[in-house]
Amino acid sequence: MLKEFQQFAMRGNVVDMAVGIIIGASFGTIVKSLVDDIIMPPIGILLGGVDFSDIAVTLRQATTESEAVTMNIGLFINSVISFVIVALAVFFLIKGLNSMKKKQEEAPAEAPPPPQDILLLQEIRDLLKK
Repeated sequence: MLKEFQQFAMRGNVVDMAVGIIIGASFGTIVKSLVDDIIMPPIGILLGGVDFSDIAVTLRQATTESEAVTMNIGLFINSVISFVIVALAVFFLIKGLNSMKKKQEEAPAEAPPPPQDILLLQEIRDLLKK
């Protein structure tokens, strides 16, 4: 069973998938930082100094026995913007790959030269026609 697992894990597709997941997780971190640290502060300034991560609706006030219950709308907005950025990046990546694949399919494949015996037969045919 260990040998079968090793064969499965070392297959090219599994290794490629693992690399993709690791890079995707790192990309997610970069996008989160982009949204939280670069995009949202200027938007907050344009909207009068609003910090989106602080926008929340309090459903129940905090008491001495329990914490406040809030709906964190600002964090949700940040997540939506992060999702849109990732979705656009993936869209453009897939679009680029599809256009490259389409160009490869459209490129005419050069026919290999015919074998020597076929060339000889064609010459004989042409001589017989004359």
